[in-house]
Amino acid sequence: MERISDENVQGGVEDKETKKDDFALEKVPAEGRNMGWLSLTNVTLGVATALLFMQMGSLMAVYYGSVNALLAAIYATVVAGTLGIGICYYAAKSGMNVNLMARGGGFGYIGASITSFIYATNFIMYCAIEGSIMAYAVHEYFQMIPAWVLMVFFGLVVIPLNWFGIKQLNKLQKWSLPIFIVLLAAGFAIALNRAPEFAGNVWSFLPEGVQVGGGALLACIGIMNGLVGIVALLVSDYARFIKKEEFKIGVFAVGFIPPLVCFFLMGVIGIWFGVRLAEENPGVYFVQLLGIGGALFTILTQLRINITNLYSGSLSLSNFFENVFKFTPGRTFWVCFTSIVAIIMMLAGVLDHLDALLTFQGVFLLSWAAVLVSDAFVVKRVMKIGPRYFEHRQEYLYAWNPVGVISLLVASIIGSIAAFGYMGMFLQSVAAFFAAVIAFVLTIIIAAATKGKYYLKQEANDVSKDEYIA
Repeated sequence: MERISDENVQGGVEDKETKKDDFALEKVPAEGRNMGWLSLTNVTLGVATALLFMQMGSLMAVYYGSVNALLAAIYATVVAGTLGIGICYYAAKSGMNVNLMARGGGFGYIGASITSFIYATNFIMYCAIEGSIMAYAVHEYFQMIPAWVLMVFFGLVVIPLNWFGIKQLNKLQKWSLPIFIVLLAAGFAIALNRAPEFAGNVWSFLPEGVQVGGGALLACIGIMNGLVGIVALLVSDYARFIKKEEFKIGVFAVGFIPPLVCFFLMGVIGIWFGVRLAEENPGVYFVQLLGIGGALFTILTQLRINITNLYSGSLSLSNFFENVFKFTPGRTFWVCFTSIVAIIMMLAGVLDHLDALLTFQGVFLLSWAAVLVSDAFVVKRVMKIGPRYFEHRQEYLYAWNPVGVISLLVASIIGSIAAFGYMGMFLQSVAAFFAAVIAFVLTIIIAAATKGKYYLKQEANDVSKDEYIA
């Protein structure tokens, strides 16, 4: 999974140790919002090259049937697309990503560090998932090399690659995309000329004892909820650069097209390959189809994404520990730390627990997204509580705002209890969505109870009316 990976879009994001003018920590000024919607959408589609989305389609189809997997992919596209458009609207208006919006969107300056930590854990998990897919792909071709050795290798190799930063990654992304398309097309061609493991129509496949709808569909929706939140939140990194004159089409394109490609297009491709080849891991079935080319295909796509995962995870951890604990060992330390934790997760079999991990991640991410949307749309716009804009500067903010902090924590705790199955099978499957509803409602209740007291220490007089969201 990748966060922003284009240096021109990100404004040359560097570690704040080496560059203070960092759009990861500051809003994009009006003069910096000068990119066309087509260019931004093209950058966001780099997210879709992660084989994780294809694997989700394959996994759901193999265990729960093609129709259930397809319905879950449609559900994820609609939910992530709707959330994405909403968050993109506020990001484009304010020039901020979700971490910055969280500061003035109900969390406070230090309270928003909670979201940085949640972001970091996501990137560590995705780093482990993508690394595992790479390891199994190479192990499938070179079976004499133990999978655990490959996991350690691919976990460590991204550390020196990360020294080169976003600029080199951007170059890698540009020249690797055509290779990705060619190898994907070759995989399709070979799979079509190979006897399928399932002789019937791919879209009629159902495992024995599984039915369309019911518990199987809820299980698929639960899996997808773990990815819906991260895609909807990530698009804010890109939307804040939309040109003013392309605001409407830019918000729609950046907010909706990436979820459409990630969940629907890549999901459908994953369903087709997974059922036809009776395998859930694309790292395995592409090697079976393309041999060394399949291993290259997997390494090329996953390594590029993991460099960004490592970068984003280390930066989020650095921000969290500096703001909360004043612990500042430097991003180099956090790069190594993130890599080691990802390796431990790989060795612990992260792919074997993918559905459970994604469900719990979904609880936190959808709750966070719900707080932001509730604060912006209801609290600020409808109830007229708090400032009419998102403030991110420390001197104007309280360290903690109970509106977002309490809403997120309570919703996440209740959602996690539901995810463990203590509230029944239905709520277990929709735990993330359940948590999001709780967070949305609590945000309104606490904002009304506190009367917006903890949003601002003082009102700013230098915020343009164009950036007002209410």
